[in-house]
Amino acid sequence: MTQPTLSKIIQRIEDNIGEQLLIRSNQSVELTQAGRIFAQSAQEILGHWHRLQEDMSNLRGLKSGELRLGVCPMMSSLIIDLLTQYRQKYPGIALQMYEYGGFGCEQALINNSLDIAFTALPTTHKHELASHPLNRYPLLACLPKDHPLTTKANISWQDFEPYPFILYNEDFSLAKLISRLSRKARVQLNIAFRSGQWDFIATMVEANMGVAILPEPICQQLTTSQLVFRPMQPAMTWDLALIWRQNLPLTPPAQALLSLSTPNTNPQSRNT
Repeated sequence: MTQPTLSKIIQRIEDNIGEQLLIRSNQSVELTQAGRIFAQSAQEILGHWHRLQEDMSNLRGLKSGELRLGVCPMMSSLIIDLLTQYRQKYPGIALQMYEYGGFGCEQALINNSLDIAFTALPTTHKHELASHPLNRYPLLACLPKDHPLTTKANISWQDFEPYPFILYNEDFSLAKLISRLSRKARVQLNIAFRSGQWDFIATMVEANMGVAILPEPICQQLTTSQLVFRPMQPAMTWDLALIWRQNLPLTPPAQALLSLSTPNTNPQSRNT
């Protein structure tokens, strides 16, 4: 679609609803308040249309259709076996994967632009989302090999206070969990850097730029001898789950993924 054609379509929509949707200038185009409402509603309409298509495809026994799946990049190596099984069992389902942090997955589900998503618990929108727990992994303190804290067998929140801390981006569920638990322990973390890439976080720790907390499976993938890992006290876990909208039925492809993740059971939705 050319730019003039798109502009004419938007103009016709504005004329039809009697509201300006965009604020146009030479430098940028921004949504008005009406535009934001319109965009959100349009996204939900598209989501309902997608669900109607999936209901129709279910009549053909999941031989076709689409699954809109949210995935946090940190979890990719931990869910690949499940996704491989899904592709083998339902080769006709087009798997559309979108990379978000945990909070981004929640927002996309609420906006009806995802069918189901992998994330870490707890969720922020606990009253709007249902969840199915998958696996639980310990969270470990990640330290440079010559760091003073390596002499301790266990690391407490208070131990982190004197040192720069490297945290995940605010979009990540794990960042929210770490922030919440540190505040509960009445510890103010000295956040020096943020990143959405666990390997970059590890590299910064290795370079003595700060300390961090990483899930045990991620620690196991780090083969460098320049890092030391210690358990947290009290113990912390990274709880992975599938989440979806509580008040919307799962699309058939999403239900198939949920069922495949729970062998020999009939999982029931529950609030997170």
